[in-house]
Amino acid sequence: MKIFYSLLCFFILIFNSFSQSKANELFENGVSEQLANFRKKQISDLQYTLFFEIPNQKAENINSQLFINLNLSDLSQPLILDFKEKTSNIKTVEANGKKLSIVHENGHIVIPVSALILGKNTFSISFIAGNLSLNRNDDFLYTLLVPDRASTLFPCFDQPDLKATYKLRLSVPKDWSVLAGADVVEKLEKGDFTSYTFGESDKMSTYLFSFVAGKFKSATRKPGLEMTMLYRENSPEKFRVSADTIFNLHQQSLDFLEKYTNYKFPFQKLDFASIPVFQYGGMEHVGAIQYRESTLFLDNSATDSEKLNRAKLIAHETSHMWFGDLVTMKWFDDVWMKEVFANFMADKIMNPIFPKVNHNLQFFTAHYPSAFAEDRSLGTHPIKQHLANLKDAGSLYGAIIYNKAPIMMRQLEASMGKEAFQKGIQKYILKYVNDNADWNNLVELLDAETSLDMKKWSDVWVNKSGRAIFTDQIEYDAKNRIKSFEIQQKAEDKSENIWPQVFQIGLVYAKEVKVLSITINDKNTVVKEAIGIEKPLAIVYNYNGFGYGVFPLDGNNLNYIADLKDEMARASSYSNLYENTLIGNVSTEKAFDCFLKGIQTEQNELVLRIVSGSLNTIYWRLLTGKEQSKVHKQLEGVLYERLQANLSANIKKTLFGLFSSIAYSDSAKASLYKVWNREISIPNLKLNEDDYTNMAMNLAIFKHPKADEILEKTRTSFTNPDKQKRFEFLLPSLSKDESVRNTFMESLKDDANREKESWVSVGLANVHHPLRQESAQKYIRFSLDLVDEIQRTGDIFFPKDWLDNTVGKYSSKFAFDEVQRFLKENPNFSPILKRKLFQAIDLLYKAQNIKKETE
Repeated sequence: MKIFYSLLCFFILIFNSFSQSKANELFENGVSEQLANFRKKQISDLQYTLFFEIPNQKAENINSQLFINLNLSDLSQPLILDFKEKTSNIKTVEANGKKLSIVHENGHIVIPVSALILGKNTFSISFIAGNLSLNRNDDFLYTLLVPDRASTLFPCFDQPDLKATYKLRLSVPKDWSVLAGADVVEKLEKGDFTSYTFGESDKMSTYLFSFVAGKFKSATRKPGLEMTMLYRENSPEKFRVSADTIFNLHQQSLDFLEKYTNYKFPFQKLDFASIPVFQYGGMEHVGAIQYRESTLFLDNSATDSEKLNRAKLIAHETSHMWFGDLVTMKWFDDVWMKEVFANFMADKIMNPIFPKVNHNLQFFTAHYPSAFAEDRSLGTHPIKQHLANLKDAGSLYGAIIYNKAPIMMRQLEASMGKEAFQKGIQKYILKYVNDNADWNNLVELLDAETSLDMKKWSDVWVNKSGRAIFTDQIEYDAKNRIKSFEIQQKAEDKSENIWPQVFQIGLVYAKEVKVLSITINDKNTVVKEAIGIEKPLAIVYNYNGFGYGVFPLDGNNLNYIADLKDEMARASSYSNLYENTLIGNVSTEKAFDCFLKGIQTEQNELVLRIVSGSLNTIYWRLLTGKEQSKVHKQLEGVLYERLQANLSANIKKTLFGLFSSIAYSDSAKASLYKVWNREISIPNLKLNEDDYTNMAMNLAIFKHPKADEILEKTRTSFTNPDKQKRFEFLLPSLSKDESVRNTFMESLKDDANREKESWVSVGLANVHHPLRQESAQKYIRFSLDLVDEIQRTGDIFFPKDWLDNTVGKYSSKFAFDEVQRFLKENPNFSPILKRKLFQAIDLLYKAQNIKKETE
């Protein structure tokens, strides 16, 4: 009997320990995967009703009320809501009509099991809304709740697979407009305030709930579906030139997506707001998309690239209505799925809208440079990343999911065939309507449409990081014909990964280019089609821009690149030259000369942007001070002379952007000042207010004698108050007085001074400009020490932007040593942030390796 009782006690102890362990996982900070899985089984039929009482003054609290209806099927654990605010913000909690004591731990409101019943439950919580994600300005505000910020605004179940409907009521100052995910069904005036009641929304995840309120103008059009836009842009010309185009681009995107997915637009409405200080390009809130205003409203000076970028942004956010909003990832480790489809579909949508554009070239320039920038770094990661807790979901965002993933998807489509791929996507949408799915669910559907081994293919492209480094072995016979041609692939990170892919090789001759199609499946690939072909003058790998990796390049034979007739081949070759330079295969001197020739000859705007960007980076980041001095006058001269030539406005704008960024000699500054002061005009160069603002900032950084006068004249020239506020915020970062710039940096310790994140990023770039780094480098460690707080308080892209515009601007040994010291003194530094840091300082590391060899 004693043995029996001993065993009983033992099992009770084990069970209690297990239960306690499970409970600890459920109650930890953030939303753990365990909590999310439990709540998904526990909760169904979820509906939120919300009321926010927004005052006139942004410093005043927003009193709020929440009602929740849901069904519960499991009472083994309490009901755990997420509310990442102070406990004092919670005023009352009621469950099923009974008032409860407030239990608020680790960012969770806990409803005890004793207050719950199986089946239908109702809850009421009065609270003060959290400000972190409300983006409050003096006369407008907007919510931005991705990925886990809904719980900073109101108590909720903040995970993507608990979709709900929302009933919203807003009380706002009477001269404010409102926008949310459903239409207004009732409007009541109450003294100085107006109450707006919205109808019940479509089902959506918490991160997609949103509203906008403030002093906005409104425009409604019906290009097919009736749409309404809120905006603050006050330039009549920009509105006249842009408004109809903005609405039409949304409709064109809708039309394409309905046809491609074979599924009608799935929501009540498609409205949008244009916001001047918006952190991202856009955000795909159901029924109420938000955009950064400067991207939407263009004037007659806009280049084709700027128009294309606007169209792609609109297509991207509209694509999310199907990919992300209608069908949503189960957990944020698959956040890349919504982004890859949004980008991939946006690229497809561009084809009929811009029939004259080379869309293969557009795809390449939009995705490859950004993907390479992160994938070549020590901070690279797989497309699909593990996520244990939703509080770290913001770290998953970056160029790998936005840019490498579409490259992967295009390779998959090419391998499967376009029709089979589209059929699989249509099945995916139909099966998971208003539901959640993961990558394995999609793979299963695509697998049924192809003979491709999807699991094997996916394992390296989706689940592994890095890129391929290609080399070749070519032998010629006595008649100078190709005797053997073999391509080898190795992983840059020294792993055994092999990326199956297709691309073309161009064999360049005096009067023609012979193009061979290559399929890579193994480490070594024999190019049988090349056997017996005459030795070419040059070999252009990745001729069609489909391949992903660094390809063989003869650094002693680069002159042919500028002369290639195929613009895609030129872009791919220039990109490959840049990547080969960074890994030390081509000297910076030879690369600089090749890109300088490209500046003098290139006629395609998209290709020129690659050339210009590469040349700018090599000049500022990879050349030593002596090397810069040697080529600076030549570079300024070539650019200014090129600006006088008879070239298209698009080419002129790109060239002028490069000239303006390096015009710091006395003579170039004088020329730039005359352009800024409208004393001279460059033929066919179309400049707008933003261009003049950027010139003013450059002239200040370049220490123009009239810098103070230039900045003050610019400050008083704005007719748009939002733009004036931005410029006034930036003024201290532009000051010639180092102590003023220091004060600006020190002010960023206070998170209230970091609210306008896009402004902060520009200010940081001003302070840490290469010409100012001797005085600014003391803030490298300051910036590194703050980054953990930046992640806690900032939006998803801000930690990387912060690092990019501080330590990421440097190439010096001092900066390198500061980073090494920081890492050594912080052995427990967040692995997530360390990855972001390694991405930001990749060019610092590359520059140090290159400069060691040249100095």
